[in-house]
Amino acid sequence: MNHLNVKSLTFYGVAIGSVLLLFKTVTAYGENNLKAPSVVDGRYLITLAPNLSKCATADSLVLNIQQSGIYLNASLLPVSSYADTEKPLSLTGILQKEQISFSGKVAPEILCRHPNSQLDTSKSLTMQMQLIDQDKMTGQLTVNGIPQTLRFTATKQLTQEKSQKLNSH
Repeated sequence: MNHLNVKSLTFYGVAIGSVLLLFKTVTAYGENNLKAPSVVDGRYLITLAPNLSKCATADSLVLNIQQSGIYLNASLLPVSSYADTEKPLSLTGILQKEQISFSGKVAPEILCRHPNSQLDTSKSLTMQMQLIDQDKMTGQLTVNGIPQTLRFTATKQLTQEKSQKLNSH
């Protein structure tokens, strides 16, 4: 009975109570204020709204996004060449409050198929997108050397595994 000292019991009771209160406070804060970012990882079919005035554009492009939390990497390719090869990810971006911003360089032939044009080896590109729902985005594309801003709609493509599962049921 010498070990059951009132001071020791009080100390341990206050220590345990403080830890429980701190745990409850941190848990309540996390549930109310910390939210996981939306999942935007995957392939999106981009349909450009207007045509470029100086050159013929691809009707649609593929935006391949890889996501790590709020940080994004992407590649932008014509639909026809995407099936053939996997190009390195040339765009970097960030996801903030349902808004996506990308910047980087792309090959000029992706946006302009002009046989006689004297184009640089790469063009600087910036993209701003707004998530509409889980599988659709709208946005605008600005390319160095093209005076107009290109508006587009991006629709998520089902991967082959998902489409096979949907067809099998």
